[in-house]
Amino acid sequence: MTAPVFLADRDQMQRDSIVLSGAEGRHAATVRRIRPGERADVADGAGLIAECVVTAASGDRVELLVRSRRQVPVPDPRIVVVQAIPKGDRAALAVETMTEVGVDVLVPWQAERCVARWPADRADRSLARWRSTAREAAKQARRARVPEVTGLASSADVTARAAASARAVVLEPGAPDALAGLPLPDGGDIILIVGPEGGISPAETAAFTGAGAVPARLGASVLRTSTAGAVAAAVLMSRSGRWS
Repeated sequence: MTAPVFLADRDQMQRDSIVLSGAEGRHAATVRRIRPGERADVADGAGLIAECVVTAASGDRVELLVRSRRQVPVPDPRIVVVQAIPKGDRAALAVETMTEVGVDVLVPWQAERCVARWPADRADRSLARWRSTAREAAKQARRARVPEVTGLASSADVTARAAASARAVVLEPGAPDALAGLPLPDGGDIILIVGPEGGISPAETAAFTGAGAVPARLGASVLRTSTAGAVAAAVLMSRSGRWS
């Protein structure tokens, strides 16, 4: 069975013995019920993994002895998903599934036709929820790297990202080209732009394609915004060799 993954800061990761305490220790000891003698991995969320053996566990504290360390290289190409803000609980679903698939960067986007909005007085709280969800999903998926969740992006921000990327794709159900057939770069950032339930506006589409983005469809069926990013990322992971 694959060892569970927990998170610790970089300083802890350099020690021969790692102590998980607080919420992380409680999750390990009482939720995962990890016990002395069992294997566990500890990551810093930025690619460093310590392979450990549990030496003590009680309450909200777990002690682990480091057996070895390894550094997981930065993925290349990187998969960046610009995600129009979904409604309600679907935002958590989108973040969870994209993290599990292996997306490297998540960009929350306030698209023109988004029903959900992040008012200025609640934007920090909403962003914190996305980042917390990504962190927990990364542990569940046993990832060495927690995906970066950027600040809220405007359409102008997304246009700039598209222009600077190695390849940018706008997911459009009616696009003539399929994502599965698009040429992909060997490295750099591949950006997927996922619109809201009401679709990407003509002005936004014009801006993105003017910056070099290519419209592409996933298949015959139309997916919700909360699932399209994960499915599209899975296609790219397979085609780019990230899942080989």
